[in-house]
Amino acid sequence: MAKRILLVIGGGIAAYKAAELIRLLRKDGIGVTCVLTEGGAQFVTPLTLAALSENRVYSHLFDLKDEVEMGHIQLSRQADLVVVCPATADLLARMAGGLANDLATTLLLATDKPVLAVPAMNVRMWLHAATRRNVAQLKSDGVTVMEPDEGEMACGEYGPGRLPEPEAIVARIKAMLAGDGAALDAQPDFASENHRPLYGKHVLITAGPTHEAIDPVRYIANRSSGKQGFAIAAAAAEAGARVTLVSGPVALPTPPGVIRVDVESAREMAAAVEAALPADAAIMVAAVADWRAADCAATKIKKDGSGQVPPLALAENPDILAGLAQSPQRPRLLVGFAAETNDVIDHAKAKLARKGCDWIVANDVAADPMGGELNRVHIVSATGVDSWERLPKDAVAKQLIAKVADVLR
Repeated sequence: MAKRILLVIGGGIAAYKAAELIRLLRKDGIGVTCVLTEGGAQFVTPLTLAALSENRVYSHLFDLKDEVEMGHIQLSRQADLVVVCPATADLLARMAGGLANDLATTLLLATDKPVLAVPAMNVRMWLHAATRRNVAQLKSDGVTVMEPDEGEMACGEYGPGRLPEPEAIVARIKAMLAGDGAALDAQPDFASENHRPLYGKHVLITAGPTHEAIDPVRYIANRSSGKQGFAIAAAAAEAGARVTLVSGPVALPTPPGVIRVDVESAREMAAAVEAALPADAAIMVAAVADWRAADCAATKIKKDGSGQVPPLALAENPDILAGLAQSPQRPRLLVGFAAETNDVIDHAKAKLARKGCDWIVANDVAADPMGGELNRVHIVSATGVDSWERLPKDAVAKQLIAKVADVLR
């Protein structure tokens, strides 16, 4: 049976993103019923939400027709998950206080289903002691509260409080519908001004693929999207680190507070990594091509009509991870990544011994293809294997950075 969510849309400029969220959920076969608050109706119309969700939109607590046909209690219990997005400071406060003075808060108080709140508000409102207290209360009550993004806001200020992108919210919803909510609740919170465990540390991260030119228009590459590496860079910056991100060719925005160095080939990446040293920790997430064309053609290689495939001689690329392990400026903590399609943990153990790093973060790209929103990783070290639940990539990033911070301090 298809999963269904009840989407409560709070008042705030971020309410316009609810439309894209609904579209993505419906695309994934997840049914959506919307509850539009009075504030939310100032930013998005019931007609838009009804057209996208293909369901009636509910707004009023004292609606005789609704009570006859559905009843607000029944409405609160027919979904598999209740999502509050955007969850404004006011809505979070009313949820934490157990108020039931409109349809949204009444449903939230009456529901027996899991609840996910996705906050969006001004940075000072998010960091205010009252909001932090309300969030702590909601978490202790069993509500999952997704951390907001950090960045520039509609009001012109900068910091944590932006609504996460709809794709990230969908990934969190799908993880909760799959039963991974408990693991998500355990994610560290770096959004507080008083919680910067990597303050004063330099973290070097590589991400994305490399492109190895064959001729001016062709190259050798892989399917890496860079999403996991960029998420780790964002989490490290949020934790207070000075972050250098060496990235292969990807179409991703630079995370706030991160110094980005763009490269194309493995040799360029190796040079950029060396130039970024010294670092307290290096997390080598990039999927570096093992080989490159021994001789890059100066002009496009053309078919000659013979049916013969032109020869392509390959040369081995530099091993950035192993080289860093042998460097006089070796970081205190050196972490490699291994994307495998079979015997994941065995290959990771062999790579750990061969490369000379401290951890290998291994994942099965046959089960979770490159470019997806979720990841299931195994942290392989000299002391054993720590296998994590399948999580959104930003959650993997925060959990990994918390582990890094434990070592560095």
